[in-house]
Amino acid sequence: MAYIKPFCSIRPGKGLEAKVAALPYDVYNRQEAKEAVKGNPLSFLNIDRAETGLADEVDTYDPKVYERAQQLLASQITDGTYIQDEKPCYYLYELTMQGRRQTGIVACASVDDYLSGVIMKHENTRAEKEADRIRHVDTLSAQTGPIFLAYRTDDTLEQIKQAEKQNTPYADFTSEDGVRHRMWQITDIDRISQIQKCFQEMQKIYIADGHHRCASAVKVSLKRRAENPGYTGKEEFNYFLSVLFAESELHIMDYNRVVKDLNGLSTEAFLEKVREKFTVHLNGDGTKAVHCDKKGMFGMYLENQWYVLEQIGQKSEDPVEALDVSVLQNELLAPILNIRDPKTDNRIDFVGGIRGLAELERRCHTDCKVAFCLYPTSMDELFAVADADRLMPPKSTWFEPKLRSGLFIHKI
Repeated sequence: MAYIKPFCSIRPGKGLEAKVAALPYDVYNRQEAKEAVKGNPLSFLNIDRAETGLADEVDTYDPKVYERAQQLLASQITDGTYIQDEKPCYYLYELTMQGRRQTGIVACASVDDYLSGVIMKHENTRAEKEADRIRHVDTLSAQTGPIFLAYRTDDTLEQIKQAEKQNTPYADFTSEDGVRHRMWQITDIDRISQIQKCFQEMQKIYIADGHHRCASAVKVSLKRRAENPGYTGKEEFNYFLSVLFAESELHIMDYNRVVKDLNGLSTEAFLEKVREKFTVHLNGDGTKAVHCDKKGMFGMYLENQWYVLEQIGQKSEDPVEALDVSVLQNELLAPILNIRDPKTDNRIDFVGGIRGLAELERRCHTDCKVAFCLYPTSMDELFAVADADRLMPPKSTWFEPKLRSGLFIHKI
């Protein structure tokens, strides 16, 4: 049983949504973030990456950074850039990208559901990546980046969403990348009760994206529980900001790999070893990029030529080992290129499908030797791994479009 509750969101004042909305903090490096906020003092990135407003010599994780973020948020709440709703409600957040729509329910999920396994994860988290967001959430006493959750499609929730979307959205804008964003507020008490009941009947909900943000929110909650031994469980720090989507609406893109060298092998020796595990043939005359259109198919770009690879032998029934990202890792990257731990090996890099196959070619013409493109992981595969209480290899899923930060804030 999942407890997904309405809340009093802090959100941009009317008409300010487009100026405030920002891509997630972790899609930028420091210099990119600094460039992105130029000329837009209202961009939420100024708060999410507050080092952009400090001298370059100030460390990204200096306490001054978090203090500045807290001060910026407080001042913008005071001046009306942000407003806070007085009564708890749910919200709808629709994103439209290249004609495809997905509509999520904005709410707060339970920390206890995460701890008990009702909210399922499919990725490990790294302590150093959590530390920054723990300090950010704790200093601001607010969760500012929503966790992307998925649930198995529920007919009642779909009917409610469609009915609510007949109303005029309170915000409607198109971001610079061409994604349209629309938002509605659900205030009807009966509707709120219906939504809550639908989620209570679900046995499992899944983290699609935002594992580090989620783990950080949970650790802040546990810290506050320790600081408040008389806590009741109803305090806002017992919940984390989420947007929940039906799995039928979600789109996972390919998450591709580039490698800097051939592990000391010549091109011919490398191809010979690859042929022991995969069928290998040029894609036409080798100049046309490979668009993987089925599971078990891989594209490889090497020495200015595109190859099609398909695994030889019996396919695994194991939910993790059967993933294409696992096949590539276990049959090629580890044994042939000696990339044993892709999380820590600096010889491998990952390229989200949104960048296109031309980016793989560009990397091979600059700092890499070989690139691999994959068929995207499916939502069914994600659910199967989580249901088995297993974990996917790193960088297995790339979701688009990205949820914007700053449109919903949960005060804890």
